Amino acid sequence: MPVSQPRSLQHLEQRLKQDLLWLNLPPKSWVPPCFVDCERVLDVAIIGAGLCGLVALAALKKLGIDNARAFDRAPAGLEGPWITYARMETLRTRKEAAGPALGISSLTFRAWFEMQFGTEAYDRMNLIPRTQWMEYLVWYRRVLDLPVTNDAGVHAMHLRDDGMVELHYGSPGGLKKVLARRVVIATGLDGLGAPSLPDVVSRVPGHYVAHGADMIDVTALAGKRVAVVGAGASAMDNAAAALEAGAARVDIFIRRKDIPRIDKFTGVGSQGMTQGYLGLPDADKWVLMLEGERTQIPPPRHSVLRVSRHENAFFHLGSPIRDLREKAGAVIIATPKGEYAADKVIFATGFAVDFARRPEFAELAGRIRLWGDAYTAPPGMEHQGLASMPYLGPNFEFLPKSEADGQVSRLYCFAYPAVPSHGKITSGIPSISDGAARLAQGLARSIFVEDRQTHIDKFLAFDTPELFGDEWEDADMIEEIYNVST
Repeated sequence: MPVSQPRSLQHLEQRLKQDLLWLNLPPKSWVPPCFVDCERVLDVAIIGAGLCGLVALAALKKLGIDNARAFDRAPAGLEGPWITYARMETLRTRKEAAGPALGISSLTFRAWFEMQFGTEAYDRMNLIPRTQWMEYLVWYRRVLDLPVTNDAGVHAMHLRDDGMVELHYGSPGGLKKVLARRVVIATGLDGLGAPSLPDVVSRVPGHYVAHGADMIDVTALAGKRVAVVGAGASAMDNAAAALEAGAARVDIFIRRKDIPRIDKFTGVGSQGMTQGYLGLPDADKWVLMLEGERTQIPPPRHSVLRVSRHENAFFHLGSPIRDLREKAGAVIIATPKGEYAADKVIFATGFAVDFARRPEFAELAGRIRLWGDAYTAPPGMEHQGLASMPYLGPNFEFLPKSEADGQVSRLYCFAYPAVPSHGKITSGIPSISDGAARLAQGLARSIFVEDRQTHIDKFLAFDTPELFGDEWEDADMIEEIYNVST
C-alpha cells in the first residue's frame, strides 16, 4: 500500500466539512431561548477552555445545544498547561488515542498531523510533541467554531433564587456579568482547589519556593542549585527543565523508598473500565482509587532518563522534607538523610480541593456532597484526599449535602476531581470524548426535562399536516356513489 503524502489543512477541513454533512452535524438547535431582563441567558457556561472545556463545547454542539460559551483567563492560544507551565518534551499519552475527536476521524490529531506531514512522519514519531498538541487544539477550536471568551478569569459565581447561575468575570474592559442555566467547571488538574504545598514552605521567604504548576523562568536557574520535591512525571519534567537550562545541580527528593514503577490504571484500561466504572458500588470505587493513590502513577521511563542522563542530577530516595530554613541567601533542606543547600525549591506535589483558595467557588463550600459525606471507609482504608473530593452524580453534576442546597446540581465538575466518581475519564486525553459525551447527554436531558412543558405544549399545538386528503380515494365511497347512481 502506498504511503500517503502530506497535503494541507485545507484538504482536511474540506473533508471534515463533508464528514459533518454526512453525519448531519451539528443538528438544529432545540433549546427554547431564555431571557432575564431582556438579556439572553446562556444555556451552558463553561469555566475553562483547555482540553476539557473545548471538547465539552464540541459535545454540546453535537447535540444541538449551541447557546453555550467557555470563559478562560488565558489569552487565546495559551489555554491549559501545554505551552505555559508544562515542561515535558512530549505528551505521555500514546499517539493513537483519538482524544477529543468525538468519533469523527477527520477531527483526530492523527488526521491533522498526517495531512500536513504525511504518514511516514507519523510512523517515525514516538510521542506527540507538547507544543504541537497545543497547535492542534487551536485548530480544533477554529474548525469547530467553538465560542470562547479569553482573558476572562471568573472571579465569582452565585446561585440565584430564580434558578440562574451568575458568573462575574474579568475582561480588558473591566468586570462583567453573565447568567447561565447550567455551569460546567472544566478547570483541569487544579479543579476545585489549588497547588498542594507542605506546611514547611511557610518557614522560608516565598521567592525561594515554587510549585511545579507555577510559571517558572527556567532560564533564571542557570548556575543555580535546584531542589525538586516529588517522584511523579511533573517532578521529572521540572528537574529536566532545570538541568537543560544549565542548573549547577539538581537534587530530587522522594519521600518513598522507591520511585513508583507500575501504572495500575494503564494496566486495566479498556472501554469496560471507561464505561463501566460509573456503575461500580462505592466500596469498589474506593478500593480502586485508594490503591491508585497508594501505588501512585510512575513517571514515564523517558522522563526519568531525561533527568538521569545528567551527571549533576541526584536522586534522594526515602527523603521526605522535614524542615526548610534560610541561611546565607539559600535554603537549607533537612531530610532524614542529611541537609542540602538550594537556591530554589520546586514542589511537584499535586493539587488539593480547597475552596478557601478558590474564591470563585466559595459558594460551594459546605453545600456539596463530598466522598467523605457519602462513604465511610473501612478502618485502615481512610484517605483524606479522596474523602475531600466531590461525590458527583451520573452526569458529573454536583449533589447537594442537604435538600436545601439542591440548586448546586445546576453545576457540573468536568475536571480532575471527578475521577473518584467517574473514573479516569477526565484526567487525560484517551477517554475525554467518552466523558464529554456523558456530560453533554446529561446536560441535554436536564435542560429538556426542565423545559418539558414548553416541549409538550409545542407537541400538542403542532398541526402541520403531512397528508392533505388528495393522495388516495376511498374505495367504499366510490362504490356507494356508483350504486346510488345506478
